[in-house]
Amino acid sequence: MEKKLDFLKRILKESNYTVALCGSGMLMENDYYPLQSQERAYEIESKYGAGAEEMFTSAYYNTRPEQFFQFYRTEVLRNLGPGESAYALARMEKAGDIQCVITANVYEMAQRAGCSHVINLHGSIYDNKCPRCGKAYDLDYIMKSRKVPLCEKCKITIRPGVLLYGEMMDSRIVETSTREVEKADVLLLLGTSMNSYVFQTYVRYFTGKYLVIIHKNQNITDEKADLVIYDHPKNVLTQLGY
Repeated sequence: MEKKLDFLKRILKESNYTVALCGSGMLMENDYYPLQSQERAYEIESKYGAGAEEMFTSAYYNTRPEQFFQFYRTEVLRNLGPGESAYALARMEKAGDIQCVITANVYEMAQRAGCSHVINLHGSIYDNKCPRCGKAYDLDYIMKSRKVPLCEKCKITIRPGVLLYGEMMDSRIVETSTREVEKADVLLLLGTSMNSYVFQTYVRYFTGKYLVIIHKNQNITDEKADLVIYDHPKNVLTQLGY
């Protein structure tokens, strides 16, 4: 482990551009399991009589808004602190050793920890707008609204700023993320793997020097990486001396 940490420290210092891809493992190390995880799928099905892939969709939002927001408030909106990994990434950015964080979580963990260059692939629970007039509403407004949160001006349903199941990602976000990965000398996969359905497309564009995986779970594609550490990202990043 010590040799791997020394190697990681060296390549981070030598790198001119380092990008971190942050997956669901960054949530799970903070004891929060995503909707699609096995740990929560059965629980949700039992509780609602339907799966998240049915309820957390634009169709449900449009046709059954009351049920959608009941599910959204209860199962998605959580008061998640940034966590140790996010604070470590912020210290790395401040030291000039990480240039971009690309994350699949919707909780702005990296931003709230202090990172300034972050791409939220799936949006943010803090970004809520009226689809008609564009007025922004904070998370507190969504949480405290009775049943369906409505725009104060237009009286229509506010749209959460998160990507719902089945929706296409914003092409501008995809393009920007791809360019960031292409620029990287070092690519960190934190709490995710090379064949992740979220990140596998971006990994293909990496042509830099070192691909590093820090993840608790082993994967058959790990052998393609230059460095693999099987542990929670927080247990590794906090040992790098930042």
